[in-house]
Amino acid sequence: MEKTVAIIGAGPVGLAAAAHVLERGMTPIVLEAGPEASHSVRQWQHVQLFSPWEYNVDKAAARLLAPTGWNSPDPKVYPTGAELLERYIEPLATKTPLCDVIRTSSRVTAVGRAGFDKAQTKGREAAPFEIRYQNGKGPETLRADAVIDASGTWGSPNPAGAGGLPAIGEQEAAARISYGMPDVLGRDRARYAGKTVAVLGAGHSAIGTLTELTTLAQEAPGTRAVWLLRSGNPEKSFGGGANDKLAARGELGAHFAADAPSSSTSWWSRPASVRTCRS
Repeated sequence: MEKTVAIIGAGPVGLAAAAHVLERGMTPIVLEAGPEASHSVRQWQHVQLFSPWEYNVDKAAARLLAPTGWNSPDPKVYPTGAELLERYIEPLATKTPLCDVIRTSSRVTAVGRAGFDKAQTKGREAAPFEIRYQNGKGPETLRADAVIDASGTWGSPNPAGAGGLPAIGEQEAAARISYGMPDVLGRDRARYAGKTVAVLGAGHSAIGTLTELTTLAQEAPGTRAVWLLRSGNPEKSFGGGANDKLAARGELGAHFAADAPSSSTSWWSRPASVRTCRS
């Protein structure tokens, strides 16, 4: 009997999974919470990926795109989120058989085994999955032989506090906090220009945001970035420089390390009782 695989998320990973499911003679059903495929990617179109095209185009997806006349991008070029959408995700979601299996505006609310509630109940492993989701018509139910969760983490960012908990006052100040990588030099420019902005995090998303804030400070007087770290050593965030396996990431870290001592950027280490400031 033909198997059905429910895939949660129509981002690049979810669509690639659907392409592989099709190649294996099964039926994928892709449930996307947003109004269009790859809704999360559309929130960071301004960001350049750290990996080139050769690592962002799935082989099964490329085989599915080939009959449409699709041209594969230069494998060595680093795309932005917007280019990833335009040249890969949108053709994959709209010009291939995947267009018939993607259900947008369908937010999954629960997943279980039909008729079973205890994990060790005999026969549970053979029962189909029951997926409940919400769309414009109301609650819906889908049954599938397997489930792949490709929903990603963009919509569920880590809290600012330690131990996986919100920082004190974080929820009350939610309207003044932006998660992910805001478009500092574009769409969100007015929110940050001429203001003191704290950036919390030691990853390269933080480094990229700090780099854009430094550029904004040169264009908009009064803009100042404060880097908040749990660690007392910011150099760990600079990457491997020329030796970094992701060249774009190494370049970003090296650029920021050289620029960090400017007057527009400060960093603070935690805990607060051992605060250190570098300008």
